[in-house]
Amino acid sequence: MNLQSHHIEFIGYCAAFLTTAAFLPQAIHSWRTRDFSGISLGMYSLFTAGVGLWLVYGLIIEKWPLILANALTFALALSILVLKISHTKNRTKSISNTNLN
Repeated sequence: MNLQSHHIEFIGYCAAFLTTAAFLPQAIHSWRTRDFSGISLGMYSLFTAGVGLWLVYGLIIEKWPLILANALTFALALSILVLKISHTKNRTKSISNTNLN
């Protein structure tokens, strides 16, 4: 395939937009409902670490589609991960207190 660099860059921006936009409904739903029961802590931990590494990779090779998409997705994923961990800790405390009574 013989594509010019601006066409390749456009494809990168489109891919970055679509993958980040696809993640947004889950983030919004999680923030609004505070229901994290369907979110695996292990999967989200690995996902967030992977997105963080994609961000670092984008910074190293200086490719803005990778940098922008992964910076936004990393922030969203990290916020959900922090809320999931906090929710899990609070739920564990609540169950422990209930069992003591």
